[in-house]
Amino acid sequence: MTLLQLGWSDHFEKAREPFAHKNWVPARLIRETTINFGAFIEGGEEIDLVLSGKVWHDAPNDAALPAVGDWVLVEMGDENQDHVIRHLLPRRSCFSRKMPGKSSEEQVIGANIDVVAVVTDAGPDYNPRRMERYFSLISRSGAMPVVLINKSDLFPKKQNVAAAEELQALCPEAKIYITSAVNRHGLKVLKSYLTPGTTMCVVGSSGVGKSTLVNQLYGEEWMWTGDCNEVTGKGRHTTTSRELVPLRGGGMLIDNPGMREIQMWTDEVTLRESFADVEMLSAECKFADCKHQKDAGCAIRGAVDAGVLDLGRYESFLNLETEVAELKRRAKKRQMSVERWAKRNNRVKARNLNDRIQLEKDERGDDS
Repeated sequence: MTLLQLGWSDHFEKAREPFAHKNWVPARLIRETTINFGAFIEGGEEIDLVLSGKVWHDAPNDAALPAVGDWVLVEMGDENQDHVIRHLLPRRSCFSRKMPGKSSEEQVIGANIDVVAVVTDAGPDYNPRRMERYFSLISRSGAMPVVLINKSDLFPKKQNVAAAEELQALCPEAKIYITSAVNRHGLKVLKSYLTPGTTMCVVGSSGVGKSTLVNQLYGEEWMWTGDCNEVTGKGRHTTTSRELVPLRGGGMLIDNPGMREIQMWTDEVTLRESFADVEMLSAECKFADCKHQKDAGCAIRGAVDAGVLDLGRYESFLNLETEVAELKRRAKKRQMSVERWAKRNNRVKARNLNDRIQLEKDERGDDS
């Protein structure tokens, strides 16, 4: 397996040039554990890596640390020395979300991804509002959005088609496919995206057949899948770790644990691009500072009342605005905490230095 087949490109070659004088080897991260990383190097050899202290300390936050899909430069060790990550190459794309819970941290789902495939169904899992969040995150990442409306064998054709049409309207640039992992429908189309050097990330809720699709793409049962609950239609197994896997036919796949929480990690520009239709209406509001709720002359509320704008999309727009504002507030609060900690740390260092200097003077008997 060559570097090109692993996703290497001119982008990374150019970023590597300043380090050409060092004997560091390019590697693509395929796995992350609590103590080290797994990676592929030229020739397809898999190695274990540890992170250098410099890379760790230079990262401004956890999202800037190496993640699955990243390209790094490695100082190779031997049987007595670890292989060490010395530099993280700039990412071409980064698919991330806000860390679940109350944290304001960004969680990287996968780096240097070309295609993000979201698996859902037309039944219990179908949620246009959640899909809007996915579309916003994918748009920000720079990857291509692909949606698999899976388990089509369990629902009427009309229901599957209606779901596909609604999602296509939400994101015209997305590629929408109706599939059935059990009947192997649509896998040929999905494989067409997995050309050599291309990386696809597969995401979606637990139990929508994601692992079954991945198993079929990979060509063997590399993840265990359990029986399906006949009442809810949910599978009893979900992926438990994030890993990049090369496929025999070409391309690479990042499978992810089922996501219960899709919180926004985006900016105002991306948010407004995702709701361009709503933004066009807002320009017609009577007041420039309209909150789009109970304000007089609100064009958005008027469109909802007239049935022109879907109520769910309107509510999703308001929720996303609130969520991004809260994310900014938490990020600012964290930045202030970091700055206070840095100032305190500098004061402690200065005090310790003065104490050490005074101690040396005392030992020399120097009163000056």
